[in-house]
Amino acid sequence: MKSFLFPGQGSQSIGMGKDIYDQFESVKKIYQQANKILSFDIADISFNGPEETLNQTQYTQPALYVHSYAMAVLLQEHNIRPDLVAGHSLGEYTALAIANVVSFETGLNLVKKRGELMQHAGDLNPGSMAAIIGLDFNTLKSLCQKVEADTNEIVRIANYNSPSQVVVSGTVEGIKQIMTRAKTEGAKRVIELKVSGAFHSPLMQSAAEEFISVLDSVEFAKPDIPVFSNSSGSDSMNPLVLRDNLKKQITHSVLWVHIIEEMLRQGVVQFYEIGSGSVLTGLMRKINREVECASLNDLETLYKMEIFHNRGTGSAYQ
Repeated sequence: MKSFLFPGQGSQSIGMGKDIYDQFESVKKIYQQANKILSFDIADISFNGPEETLNQTQYTQPALYVHSYAMAVLLQEHNIRPDLVAGHSLGEYTALAIANVVSFETGLNLVKKRGELMQHAGDLNPGSMAAIIGLDFNTLKSLCQKVEADTNEIVRIANYNSPSQVVVSGTVEGIKQIMTRAKTEGAKRVIELKVSGAFHSPLMQSAAEEFISVLDSVEFAKPDIPVFSNSSGSDSMNPLVLRDNLKKQITHSVLWVHIIEEMLRQGVVQFYEIGSGSVLTGLMRKINREVECASLNDLETLYKMEIFHNRGTGSAYQ
């Protein structure tokens, strides 16, 4: 069995998608369609930046969604298809679109609205995030609770990324406190993240509340293949369950370790990270070094994996 994994915010880079856009007509059509839906040029922002624009949440999220979706479509055109799909945070929307729970257009509209609401929530309730490396889940959870009790600040676990890497999210002062205390407790590394808000924490509550009505206005279809949800850590073929899990996602922890461990239990032996960067491939090595995982983020990686055997022109090319 093989799985497609779709990355989330933080994986973006200027130039992502340009090589496949230039080579494949099907990819160009996806970007052209996205530009019409978004009413701005996501291709230009993705390919040319500037970085400060691409890194704004309302642009980052659509850019990553379109790139990952286009890469996945390209793979499926070459008969590389997943048996299961999952996405990290934002990547869950790409997973839902590839499983045909929602159309590309509907997924992009959801991502656009989600990005706008999260950007606004971050402006209203400024916050921060930090990666803590080298502390176990229970120790870090206790530290978060102690910081909240001592300071009345908000600090929550946002991402269970691997057994050795957890991301925390909360108020600016709360994150400063947890970073200091994590070092005292023996964390190997503490890294403050460059983000525009405290994602997957109660500081995103205003975005979550408004987004629920948006989700309720959209019809979710039964998926073609099982889709894993961030908020549950498990898969489902029930569109109502997938929708309800998505409602929780903005403020709920991303249970990434749980997702990967469940996929392994179900017999997945090949994992493909589809989209910009190689964050999820790196996390996979920390979860299980024995499993096969490849990051497919540009045309060159597709050639190296021998997914495409012909660099010349052909029917799939323009």
